[in-house]
Amino acid sequence: MSHVFPRNSKKLPPIGVKGAGVYLYDESGKAYFDGSGGAAVSCLGHGDPEIIDAIKTQLDSMAFAHTGFLGSEPAEALAELLVKHAPEGLEHVYFVSGGSEAVEAALKLARQYFVEVGQPQRTKIIARKQSYHGNTLGALAVGGNEWRRAQFAPLLIDVSHIDPCYEYREKQEGESLFDFGQRMANQLEEEILRLGEDQVMAFVAEPVVGATMGAVPSVEGYFKRIREICDKYGVLLILDEVMCGMGRTGTMFAAEQEGISPDICTIAKGLGAGYQPIGAMMCSSTIYDAIKQGTGFFQHGHTYVGHPTACAAGLAVVQKLRSGIVQQVANKGAALQNMLHQSLSSNPYVGDIRGRGLFVGVEFVRDRETKAPLDPAFKFNARLKQAAFQSGLICYPMGGTIDGKNGDHVLLAPPFVSELHQLEDAVGILSDAVANVMSDLGM
Repeated sequence: MSHVFPRNSKKLPPIGVKGAGVYLYDESGKAYFDGSGGAAVSCLGHGDPEIIDAIKTQLDSMAFAHTGFLGSEPAEALAELLVKHAPEGLEHVYFVSGGSEAVEAALKLARQYFVEVGQPQRTKIIARKQSYHGNTLGALAVGGNEWRRAQFAPLLIDVSHIDPCYEYREKQEGESLFDFGQRMANQLEEEILRLGEDQVMAFVAEPVVGATMGAVPSVEGYFKRIREICDKYGVLLILDEVMCGMGRTGTMFAAEQEGISPDICTIAKGLGAGYQPIGAMMCSSTIYDAIKQGTGFFQHGHTYVGHPTACAAGLAVVQKLRSGIVQQVANKGAALQNMLHQSLSSNPYVGDIRGRGLFVGVEFVRDRETKAPLDPAFKFNARLKQAAFQSGLICYPMGGTIDGKNGDHVLLAPPFVSELHQLEDAVGILSDAVANVMSDLGM
């Protein structure tokens, strides 16, 4: 009997014993292609000797030092490297242990910034429906997935949510992509005015929506309009790149493809590539200087902020990403989407294939013409996850794509070091799993 508190106490997973390249192995020796990188984490695969050596070297010198007493060389070097390659204006880095912590830090920094500059009335946050920003209470409140929020709703702060830039379901007939994007972005201005233009402190969004919608990118011009609206009303723009950042969409930061810079950006997952738990919150000098010239003290912190060993791993990861690996992501991602189209586009229950880079989603429907979703009672996403896993593919199916209850998708986020033949094999397994599940459901 295991004493580990698992994710699902009614269904225990097999024990993993080895990771090598793009594969994980369980105790029976069975291999699984890590087609989702866990949860878009293992961007460099498993067992990378250079990253492991960097961790061992740091352990030999100084495994841990609390940042209330000492800084560390790996943290300094990693912060410098991240700033060098970040969107213009992001110049300060606050290291944490993961994505939820990064989002919490971003929200608290935004609030303290307005207190420091004499605008304490700014307390309102706006985010988007069907977003995901983490599972701690602040991050969960900002997230817009109703299923995740439901049982904890009495504990959550009040956050406004506007519609996402969801081309597949929200674009109107005859509407251009640009006009659609502007219409969706203008909801932000409408909500700011409804709440009071001097009351809103931040707008939070994922450049490419990950877990809850399945790799949904915005359309061209959407985030430029969002940036304009935030500037007009003095609202901070927080971009959550925890899942879509660190090269996942084909550039180091997903915001690069939108042609904008946020005021605050959160990163994690691919920052440590799974070798150590690490995340970060990056901010502009305007925000940092307001703290420095005011109280001088960010009223926040965790024990493992700036953990030297985690930062050493992150430094090795980012150095490797900058060695040319990220430049391959866009081409591999295009190839992956092409494989999915060839394998699944003739399936009448496949509604949409989308994404950027090696961050790709497939949405399933009951009727392709009407885009009507599958019956949630089918538990299609759970069945698909199990069928793919049994055949040696780790992928990331989820339900509630549309509104937290209806809709099914699968997210693929394979390691950047995947070879094309490995991606092709994974698509084959996924295609067979989809067909088998639909057959079992009598579809």
